[in-house]
Amino acid sequence: MSTYVYGITAGSHPALPKDTGGVGDPPRPVRLLKQGELAALVSDAPEGLRPKRKELLAHSNVLAEAGDGGCVLPMRFGSVAPDDDTVAGVLAERAEHYKERLTALDGKVEYNVKASHAEEAVLHRVLAGNPELRAMTEANRQAGGGSYEQRLQLGEMVAAAVKAQEAEDATDVQHTLQPAADAVSVGPDSSGWLVNVSFLVDRDGAETFLTAVEQLRSGHPHLELRVNGPLPPYSFVEPGPAEPATTSGAESVRE
Repeated sequence: MSTYVYGITAGSHPALPKDTGGVGDPPRPVRLLKQGELAALVSDAPEGLRPKRKELLAHSNVLAEAGDGGCVLPMRFGSVAPDDDTVAGVLAERAEHYKERLTALDGKVEYNVKASHAEEAVLHRVLAGNPELRAMTEANRQAGGGSYEQRLQLGEMVAAAVKAQEAEDATDVQHTLQPAADAVSVGPDSSGWLVNVSFLVDRDGAETFLTAVEQLRSGHPHLELRVNGPLPPYSFVEPGPAEPATTSGAESVRE
């Protein structure tokens, strides 16, 4: 039977409570698969696993439970290996890398920050900062809306100004929050967001990071910020002993 991998930890990590259930229906028992100084949190992999909310939560809950006992390198939802021997083999092969990551990420959590523009607020901002746009807008208004060509030109200029503001704000978000974090990982572009960045934060320093977020929010009222965390440090761990299965919506565990 194939093996589902939740995360990697030290071989000295305490076993999870016997009633800890993993993915599957019924939930598969989670066990520690030890190899040298390392161990993987695994269970039998159910057939036909899909990223339904119940399964995503089961994966997340295993990592949260395990995290209470020590540092865990989290795997993405859907990480499946052919069998236990494959997992043990990769643990042995990449032992030094995983030990280094466990040391580097000990006591760390991840905060994912996404930002988008509040449409009316950003339009007000770009108009306030651009006299030419204000003049064109007022001229069109006085002309009953202006000609088609004038409206088209104004629309193109406003779109360009908003685009430039997006780039400026994306830089501001990262530069403002980066000093309160130990590391930064820029996430993939996603529709509707002008920035998608994850920050590695010391668990004991989370309040400092969140204070920086609030200061950013106060200083940029035209931005809508979405902060998700604390999370296991997904964005700061390379793929482990199993490649994530092709499962649409696997990222939902981080949402």
